[in-house]
Amino acid sequence: MRLRSWILISLLLAMPGLAEEFPGWRDFFQPERLRPVERRFGEQGMTQVQALHQFIEARLAMNLPPAQHLNAVNDHFNRYRFVADATHWNRPDYWATPFEFVASGGGDCEDFSLAKFFTLRVLGMPSSNLRLMYAKALELNQAHMVLIYLETEAAMPLVLDNLNPAILPGDQRTDLLPVYSFNGEGLWRARAFDHGVRLKQGENGILLWQDLLQRLAGDSS
Repeated sequence: MRLRSWILISLLLAMPGLAEEFPGWRDFFQPERLRPVERRFGEQGMTQVQALHQFIEARLAMNLPPAQHLNAVNDHFNRYRFVADATHWNRPDYWATPFEFVASGGGDCEDFSLAKFFTLRVLGMPSSNLRLMYAKALELNQAHMVLIYLETEAAMPLVLDNLNPAILPGDQRTDLLPVYSFNGEGLWRARAFDHGVRLKQGENGILLWQDLLQRLAGDSS
């Protein structure tokens, strides 16, 4: 993840598609929507997408409170491999849809976080309990994205991450230095794993997010 994109995208907030529920999520798995996935990623890619569909349906059938899906969702996606955008997509920065992520067999930290975010939302998690967070990974000395869960707005968040597979409270992740977090309801500046300082809405830095939403709303690839 390049620093320039990291700064620009951190200005993003309140995109309509992020705050909505997902009543029509099953439409994404209809055969006509998945044909582009098969053309692009082949039989193995289709198998991975179908596995995601089965995973979501199985979790929904359990009729659990959304917070009880955290570990399963984190583990499901952390089995995929990390691949940098330049290698994986031949682009300096690219936000993959969950379909692209699983069908291609991996992605970078943003792709892990976004796949977990969307899946938890489909499983009934309110947007207000989830934030995508940019942080500095101190040991790697680079920008990094994680997904955080807050039971309440003032709670110490739990961190869902591909670097460390264990879901830990933020104050136990001393290897991460929080910078910004956002969801469909706002953007927060953070210097530690606390609720942060809410910022005003920005108008720029949303191209990657808009592109991702358009690909989700169009064909699934």
